[in-house]
Amino acid sequence: MISYKKALNKLIRSKLSTKSEIILSTDSLNRVCSENVYSKFNYPAADNTALDGFAINSSESDKASKNNKIKLKIIKTIAAGDNPHTKKKFKFSCVEVMTGAIIKKPFNTIIPYEKSKVTVKKNIKYLLIDRRVHKFSNLRFAGSDIKKGQLVLKKGEIIKASDILVLKTLGIKNIKVKKKLKIVFFATGNEITNKEKIPYWKVRNSNGSYIKTFSKILPLDIKEKGILRDRDEKKFLDELNKNIKHKVDILITIGAVSAGKYDYVPRIINKFKGKGYFKNVKIRPGKPILFSKLKPGTAFFGLPGNPVSTAACFRFFVLPFIFNSIGYSGFVPIKAKLKNNFKKRKDFTRFIKGKIKISNKGNTEFEILKGQESYKIKPLANSNVWGQLNNGRSVFKKGDLIDCHTTFGINFF
Repeated sequence: MISYKKALNKLIRSKLSTKSEIILSTDSLNRVCSENVYSKFNYPAADNTALDGFAINSSESDKASKNNKIKLKIIKTIAAGDNPHTKKKFKFSCVEVMTGAIIKKPFNTIIPYEKSKVTVKKNIKYLLIDRRVHKFSNLRFAGSDIKKGQLVLKKGEIIKASDILVLKTLGIKNIKVKKKLKIVFFATGNEITNKEKIPYWKVRNSNGSYIKTFSKILPLDIKEKGILRDRDEKKFLDELNKNIKHKVDILITIGAVSAGKYDYVPRIINKFKGKGYFKNVKIRPGKPILFSKLKPGTAFFGLPGNPVSTAACFRFFVLPFIFNSIGYSGFVPIKAKLKNNFKKRKDFTRFIKGKIKISNKGNTEFEILKGQESYKIKPLANSNVWGQLNNGRSVFKKGDLIDCHTTFGINFF
């Protein structure tokens, strides 16, 4: 039995080589960016007005005062999306502008409507100026948000909805992303069923439904196959060979990895003599975890069957392996202070169900929930992060700083 740290090192060394593909940027939500993306344009593309009003040449207001009002002829009205070109720019003239309208020379500042006074003489409208106006007021400058050549999306980032907004705004139609990993998994055991109405000696296949949810928010193509029963060793071996042939990236079983009479998964996996193999890790929950890289392009995980053990092992073994294989760079924990004491085995790493909150003093705090046994699912539902209590110590006290991890491995804040 090895430590969690050594198990992670084996996973790192066994990562898959994942190819990339080019897709529409509008279809790239939750995909991992394969290369740095730079803007080909300034944004805004040109100087424009931040509000409704009048665009003037500020130098023409230099001599304006209460006693010396300057009249500027209003020669045009320009709205956002209008061509800003004017046939002729007269001295002492201005243009009426709506928010977002493009501003071109000689106009270089905006007087808002509420600070403007307009007069009409012989059906011609004039803007009256009775004070000196500073240039560049109420303007949004070209490139003030994003400059041409600026990095807008880093290699290794998971693409968010806000990233797609930026890509679309900058006219980036296509983007290179990592291909989705293909995952196939099997629940095991005579007790597992997909039926709705069941006798009390059966168990609903909730672990399968849990794992499939990860395909909704991560770049994974997850498929569940039929349930493997307690004597299905030949069927399991056939399924392994078939899915390796079909170039499935990751194969997963849930259950049948411990030391029981029908726990046949380790025996079958050992026949492949895969690389990076380990079975049983000094963790709780989920000690009977199994990993092996069966072929250069296919890895195998055997997860324990208890619901919380399945969830913990998928989160702390399968996800790190996936993220390392697809080059996701944002796999970082959140630091938080413990709100309560906890005692564990010194040589084991413990993954704790709990809630992370911000205290009245602004501190990030982690509350350990009651009911940490691997069969108890209610605390898992009530938690919003996992707390990680590392090996090397047995007593953790209130106020100790620990690492906390979101369920899906990415932070949404």
